[in-house]
Amino acid sequence: MTLRFIGTTSENGNCPTLYEVVETGDIVVQGDRLTDPEHLDQLRDVKDCETFVVVPRELLTRFTPRATEPQVKE
Repeated sequence: MTLRFIGTTSENGNCPTLYEVVETGDIVVQGDRLTDPEHLDQLRDVKDCETFVVVPRELLTRFTPRATEPQVKE
């Protein structure tokens, strides 16, 4: 797997950061691990192999491509 750095809102080299998996186009998110039991209890359909990170909205809005207007079929 090859990762391509997309961007970060961190000013000191820590998380949060976004990467793209070059081969698939999937996105990898680096962030602070969600550990609060009350918050974890609210998650659904969690697999044993999954973990959760907190991502500031600014990171996603800064580096996520804007959606285009849907095309109207004639």
